[in-house]
Order: sequence, then C-alpha cells, then structure tokens
Amino acid sequence: MQIAKWGNSLAVRLPAELVRDLGLKEGDQIDLVPGAGGLSVVRQPRVEEVLEGLRRFRGRLPAEDRLSRDAVHER
Repeated sequence: MQIAKWGNSLAVRLPAELVRDLGLKEGDQIDLVPGAGGLSVVRQPRVEEVLEGLRRFRGRLPAEDRLSRDAVHER
C-alpha cells in the first residue's frame, strides 16, 4: 500500500481484494491496529448493525435484572 497526500492529510489506498474481504463500503469507519506482524485493518460496525443487535435483545432481560424507576428513585 502506498501513502499519498490528500489535501493537508495523508491517505492510504486500500487494495480492492482487502476491501472485498472486509466488506467495506464508502463511508465505513476503520481502525488501523498495530501488532507484532504489522498493521491490522478492523472495520467498525455500521449503525444499522448496531441497531439490529440492540433490537435482538429488546425485552429479553430476566425480571430480576430489569431496572425499576421506582427503585432507582427510592431514598
């Protein structure tokens, strides 16, 4: 990969094969994580993926783990 100037910043152009393997799309957020073997590219979850994960757990907390507004405001 080559580092290039992009405006006042530096940019890395990702190879098409890496983009396909990670399922990247324009606008995705990634992290470059340093490791013993070099840098790893990690895609951050998309908003839709986070929301879908939250929807799966909606209303599924056991009764003993649920928060009560009354209990929270007790003095």
